[in-house]
Amino acid sequence: MKKDPTIAIIGLGYVGLPLAVAFASKYKVIGFDINAKRVTELQAGDDFTLEISKEELKSVLHSSSSFGLEITDDISKIEAAQVYIITVPTPTNKYNQPVLIPIQKASETVGKVLQKNDVVILESTVYPGVTEEVCVPILEEFSGLNFNKDFFAGYSPERINPGDKIHTVTKILKVTSGSTPEAAKYIDDLYASVITAGTHLAPSIKVAEAAKVIENSQRDINIAFVNELSKIFRLLDIDTQDVLEAAGTKWNFIKFTPGLVGGHCIGVDPYYLAQKAIEEGYNPEIILAGRRMNDGMGSYVAHEVVKLMIKKDAKVKNGNALVLGITFKENCPDIRNSKAIDVISELKNYNLNVDVFDPWAHAEEVKDEFGISLISDKKHLKENYDAIILAVSHQEFLDFNIDNYTSETSVVFDVKAFLPEDEVDGRL
Repeated sequence: MKKDPTIAIIGLGYVGLPLAVAFASKYKVIGFDINAKRVTELQAGDDFTLEISKEELKSVLHSSSSFGLEITDDISKIEAAQVYIITVPTPTNKYNQPVLIPIQKASETVGKVLQKNDVVILESTVYPGVTEEVCVPILEEFSGLNFNKDFFAGYSPERINPGDKIHTVTKILKVTSGSTPEAAKYIDDLYASVITAGTHLAPSIKVAEAAKVIENSQRDINIAFVNELSKIFRLLDIDTQDVLEAAGTKWNFIKFTPGLVGGHCIGVDPYYLAQKAIEEGYNPEIILAGRRMNDGMGSYVAHEVVKLMIKKDAKVKNGNALVLGITFKENCPDIRNSKAIDVISELKNYNLNVDVFDPWAHAEEVKDEFGISLISDKKHLKENYDAIILAVSHQEFLDFNIDNYTSETSVVFDVKAFLPEDEVDGRL
């Protein structure tokens, strides 16, 4: 294992690019992605995820002969590396089952260029066992090398929070692990050299894998709890936010708020853990109950909106609705696993015409992913909507004058409890 290695980052999305830039401050880094368009944009210094600024990206592109970042879609270029870090997506399918194809394909790519004493580290979210039971056999097959003799492996779960400019990759404590004690120390030292927040060396790869999936599963369950509370309190005509504010005065009350739970982690990770548990003969009750609750919140919001519309004699059939926000969270362009689409789909089931306005999302990506023609400029909005639903709390929506787009019978529903209470007809 080389002391000052060349590092190849496989996958240059929300996780891979910030990691590549961080390592490029001290190492020679080769960023590899199969998306030629993405590679071309990054080579020009443009990151559509907005995680890395043009100035920051350009500062590390070929910054010197000894360190810096080269971005490519040419597999022959990554052969120069001694450390390979896989940061590809790990989605679920329509049955909520883990899809490991991106990891398997990335492992094949690395296996084709892997050489003796190289190290392969997986950062993608997986259930315990994937690194050693899925990736390693592929690496062995395509390289012809023997695991823990000719090459070594590790797992270091990503903790990227899209849109967060405070908790960036180097400022978040990093969990590390390795397939041998020597590999584990090597990997830990490698990350510690750029992660200013420090590292935590887990005793095994499986422990590190398990830690990742329970981090977000725990958050998912907590949000599911307050989502259920919101449903109960709406039936009791009690404002959920008022209840949470009162309960939050207790020193050990954990503050979570209701809402739509999507994204690349919280909405996906619990299914990875559940799948592995089921394979081992255990039916995970709490984890899946939380997922069912959160997966159903989009349609629940739509039903609540329609009920309010009926009460106010607003037009439902062939009426017009406006959904504010389609990204999975505020102040970032990430639409992966967005649950706003569930609200939109259910409103359409009531024969409502739905416009979607989001100043952060990319129109082309939204069209490709959801088949929706996004409105990105307020001047294209209608004068009066029968319902307006704030689904994502983008900062820009604080200055959005809802009165300009409503009439006396219009319903305004605030999923995020973001707007002034006296301006809305309902909220979670």
